Amino acid sequence: MNKTPGPARASVAARGSIWFVLVAVFIDMVGIGIAIPVLPMLVGAYTSSREMQAYWNMDLSVAYGLMQFLCAPMLGAISDRFGRRTVLIAAIIGLGIHYFLIAIAPSLVFMLIARLVGGITGASFSVANAYLADITPPEQRARNFGLIGAAFGLGFICGPMLGGILGGIDLHLPFYVAAGISLLNAVYGYFMVPESLPPERRRAFSLANANPFRALIGLIRHHAVGSLVVVYAFYIIAHMTMIQSWVLATHFRFGWGPFENGMLLFCVGLLSTVVQGGLIGRLVKRFGEERLVLMAVGSNVVIQTLYAIAPRGWMMFPILFAGFLTFTAGPSIQAVVSKSTDPGAQGVTLGALQSISSLAAVIGPALGNALLAQVADLPPGDIRLGANFFLCAALNLLAFAIAWKRLAQPIAAAASR
Repeated sequence: MNKTPGPARASVAARGSIWFVLVAVFIDMVGIGIAIPVLPMLVGAYTSSREMQAYWNMDLSVAYGLMQFLCAPMLGAISDRFGRRTVLIAAIIGLGIHYFLIAIAPSLVFMLIARLVGGITGASFSVANAYLADITPPEQRARNFGLIGAAFGLGFICGPMLGGILGGIDLHLPFYVAAGISLLNAVYGYFMVPESLPPERRRAFSLANANPFRALIGLIRHHAVGSLVVVYAFYIIAHMTMIQSWVLATHFRFGWGPFENGMLLFCVGLLSTVVQGGLIGRLVKRFGEERLVLMAVGSNVVIQTLYAIAPRGWMMFPILFAGFLTFTAGPSIQAVVSKSTDPGAQGVTLGALQSISSLAAVIGPALGNALLAQVADLPPGDIRLGANFFLCAALNLLAFAIAWKRLAQPIAAAASR
């Protein structure tokens, strides 16, 4: 009888495990993407006014982001103790339950509890990365982490479009679909995917490792990057403010529903993938990272101002594509921060940037939706309905001013050589 050799069997198992992680990340992002164009509309079915719709959308978004911030390092620490497979499967099941609870929610309080569960179980990206590191030789890790990034981007392309189409049929339907896909992935993982962390490599659970503020505290002790981190903070808070208030802003101003927002967010994901996956390398080679930071952040100021004053909904599409440079802001700022950091402090600094991103997912929805609540009852043509976009433009203007002060002299010095 022919048997597959041991190394070949191991290789097949590793490929299956990689696919499990990629599918898990993809489904997480599809689920998040599905919710973005649909959840604010579903909230509106439970509220009596646009103002309350905005406030409840803020509460649900902040609850999800806060739980992700608090629980991401904790899930990683638990996976160090009990293994990656167990934590990943449990998180996927929890995420599926979260979607199902939203679909059947009889009240907004019930939905808020569901979002808390979703934030906890959706904070599993660090565990997915750790699983992949466990099963991948060092020379292949960059490639496989790139695959996770591709799965992340593909999920955000498909999710909003799927949510928009299904939400146009029934506002509850996208969450039933997301729940079913999540639970099918958990079943596949349970029967087909092995544990990646053997018992002898596990370590005791540590509260210090589960502290979500650890990276930020570490950053305080390393002052090398200084104002660049402030630039990133203003940029990412503006970015999360725009994302988490976009749907209600276009709904109030243009009467958009899940379908229109789903299609636009599909274009966002597609353009982001094209720019960050291929174009950014050419732009860096042409302009340099420092100049690209200024171009990207400055472009954000202009584009977000145009979003704020656009009188017709269809105009949001050409504005989006005209602002392709905005998609280079995050990667180029991170690259400049990394270049400005001592090699021994790279982990602390980049970990702190991730912590800032997680906090921005809490601060952004609070700012954007609170502003929309104040203007929600104004007529569609009132320019104040663009208040959330004006705020984003102002935050990016501050980021641009700080970046210019920090980077203009090095750019001038490089140009003179």
